[in-house]
Amino acid sequence: MNKIEGLIAAPFAPFDNKGEVVYDKIPAYFDLLSKNKIAGAFINGSTGEGVSLSQKEKAKITEMWAAQKPKNNELKIINLVGGTSFVECIETAKHSEEAGVDAIAILAPYYFKPGNAVQLAEFCAKIAEAVPQMPVYFYHIPVLTGCYVPMFDFLKAAAPTIPNLAGIKFTHEDFMDFQTCLNFENGKFDMLWGRDENLLSALVLGVRGGVGSTYNYAAPLYYRLIEAFDKGNLPQTRNLQQQSIDMIRLLGKYGGIATGKAFMKYIDFDCGEFRLPIKNMTAESFEEFKKDVKALDMENLFSVL
Repeated sequence: MNKIEGLIAAPFAPFDNKGEVVYDKIPAYFDLLSKNKIAGAFINGSTGEGVSLSQKEKAKITEMWAAQKPKNNELKIINLVGGTSFVECIETAKHSEEAGVDAIAILAPYYFKPGNAVQLAEFCAKIAEAVPQMPVYFYHIPVLTGCYVPMFDFLKAAAPTIPNLAGIKFTHEDFMDFQTCLNFENGKFDMLWGRDENLLSALVLGVRGGVGSTYNYAAPLYYRLIEAFDKGNLPQTRNLQQQSIDMIRLLGKYGGIATGKAFMKYIDFDCGEFRLPIKNMTAESFEEFKKDVKALDMENLFSVL
């Protein structure tokens, strides 16, 4: 299984003004990511509101993203299949394979939570064995799942029992755990960093791939950051990471994850609003938001249509 290098965007689910999924917008979304040299799309995840979508909606989104691959087979599609019912996850995993995505990801059960790494690995193995030819990632985001099992312990339990385990999308601030996973079994697993605001710190540890929501609308910023790091220009790298942080602070200022769709609207790719219970930005707030974005002075670092 090949490791994915570069930026993997976590696409937003595009909605119309009635809150229905606009599937026909996905081809243009794929083109947007391709034009900005995105290496992959992590669909139906947190940013994609997978937990707020029906099974039918997620299945159709999966099919639409997979159908775009002939245009750019280098852009890898990873589908998050869920995490509370392994039976439902298996159904989604099999559908993902039939649709033609490149890999699936599994989320930790977030209602009945596994008590340790062995239980978590057993849950994931149930799903992975249903699609033995597909690479399988685990999506570690304990701030949302409440599952704080160390990923080093998970790899020790899962590596012998899940032959098609490809790696982990690691969205947590535990750099000690992350580095240990990077070096596990001589760096066998694809460790994808999931905190855009800390990408520099992950690069220092040796990571070469990341998954994030801000890569949808600010890919040039991060590719310039990676280029500066590879050239050893640390002052420039730190400055670019600070620009990322300043941009991401606006998410907190304007209410959280829904602000990401405001950024998409800012670059003229409107994805509508988030579903309840997420709070969306008012029209008045959006006007103030645009002023704050312009004050960042990073117009040449946003993704282009």
